[in-house]
Amino acid sequence: MFKAVGPVVLPVIHVLDNDQAERNVRVVVGEGAPGCFLINHDFEMERFLPIIAHVRARFPALWLGVNFLAVTGKLAFPALGRLKRDGILVDGYWADDARIDERRSQSDQPEAQDIASAMASSGWTGFYTGGTCFKKQREVLPEHYEYAASLATEYMDAVCTSGVATGHAADNDKIRTFRRGIGEHAMTLASGITPENAHAYMDDVDGFMVATGINRDGDFYNIEPSKLSLLLKLTRDYGARS
Repeated sequence: MFKAVGPVVLPVIHVLDNDQAERNVRVVVGEGAPGCFLINHDFEMERFLPIIAHVRARFPALWLGVNFLAVTGKLAFPALGRLKRDGILVDGYWADDARIDERRSQSDQPEAQDIASAMASSGWTGFYTGGTCFKKQREVLPEHYEYAASLATEYMDAVCTSGVATGHAADNDKIRTFRRGIGEHAMTLASGITPENAHAYMDDVDGFMVATGINRDGDFYNIEPSKLSLLLKLTRDYGARS
């Protein structure tokens, strides 16, 4: 989709207001990242929607994704459909919890199926990456990672997983297990990626959604351009060699 030669780097901006979101998106564009995600880490979805509209108006050609914190696709997809009908195009949606249940069979995934129905009826047709065995959600035993990852491929464009918490790198064994489970399907990783450790994941991960690893030191809300630039260079160099 992104025509990238290495893992796609999609910065994640924890938004505060229009000016802060716009300022960070300008860094994303200036450093040559192919797109970004916005997330409402500190407030409710209703306050987030006008910020999405503002960013889209300022950057009409940008690949723009969103994460509605603590909301599953069952509510997010109708909201994305409403934005689309209002002329506000969101290209991607990332859910912290895609509601995959490794305790059930492939044909018995009622919550994931409800989310799929919500997407189908919403009229929104963008890129969906859903959290599976994801931080701060229901704990999944490591011996079930591979099966959970395999289940998830039926419901999303890219299976997303993470480390144990925001800013914590994922266990390499977990990532390799996920790759076995999803085969050739796309996989995104959404925590703990830094320019220093990204090389450890590049063989298995197709996309990095990264915030704290490229932010200014001690600053949860603002990207450090030099860190983003270095991460982009590392992924391009990897792609050129591989």
